[in-house]
Amino acid sequence: MSKSAKGTLAIDGEQLTVTNPDKMLWPEQGITKGIFLQKLAELAPFLLTYCRNRYLTTIRYPDGVDKPFFYQKNCPEPKPDFVKTAKHEQINYVHLDSLPTLLWLGNLACLEFHPSFHYIGDPLPAEWLIDLDPSREEEPRIMEAAALVGDVLHSLGIESVPKTSGATGVQIFVPIERGLTFDQLRKIGKFIGTYVVEKRPDLFTIERLKKDRGTKIYFDYLQHYAGKTLSAPYTPRARKIASVSTPLTWDEVRRDVHPTDFHLLNIGERLRRTGDLIAQTRPQRLSVILEHLK
Repeated sequence: MSKSAKGTLAIDGEQLTVTNPDKMLWPEQGITKGIFLQKLAELAPFLLTYCRNRYLTTIRYPDGVDKPFFYQKNCPEPKPDFVKTAKHEQINYVHLDSLPTLLWLGNLACLEFHPSFHYIGDPLPAEWLIDLDPSREEEPRIMEAAALVGDVLHSLGIESVPKTSGATGVQIFVPIERGLTFDQLRKIGKFIGTYVVEKRPDLFTIERLKKDRGTKIYFDYLQHYAGKTLSAPYTPRARKIASVSTPLTWDEVRRDVHPTDFHLLNIGERLRRTGDLIAQTRPQRLSVILEHLK
């Protein structure tokens, strides 16, 4: 098929033009744009849950993961009529609320999906996340660090779900009862971060400057804030292995699974088996923790 080849898909009553379906997006995995769109359709019931009703930032790789990329906040133009948008602080974001919109973005080689931490038109956080960010490209202690944080949260009565970032880190996702502010969640995060640094100063740091972290894992409680983003649960990542940001069980964390174990070519089978681990966790009442911190 020629590079200029195109076709049309009928999806949920909408017509979508697909261009260059044979373009290689992940060369080492043999994943073309056509395969990518198939895998996005598999991920859609899970990925859309955490992108719907959010302000979306995507990362586009027009010629594949080994070529230049750029961040896209404003909705690309022209756009089909079925693509909804939401304006926030002078930016016209895509509202990723449907499979046709997801595949339209996939056809534009949007390989990563990074939603806001709050819903459209709502200043309060939709959930709480802690980002464990390694200082080294390969960090064999990342699951040990995640397990320690999970144990601390559990000791405080907080149920949480670890997820691979899809890159090198792990994020701890906490569904919450609504009502707390970002600043209140930062207070809890600072308290826990300070505690784990005191407990394991060889492993953790809350030092913001990367050059001063050495080889320690950054306990990042500051990234979770209005105007910032992290990789969505179930988003693909533009890594050579075509990894996917994947929620884990705590047993898997203790077995020291590797973030590269979960990728576009096997994620569908896993999700059919596990379902959405985050959705299986009840919202947590963190106001009790705040009362103790006072």
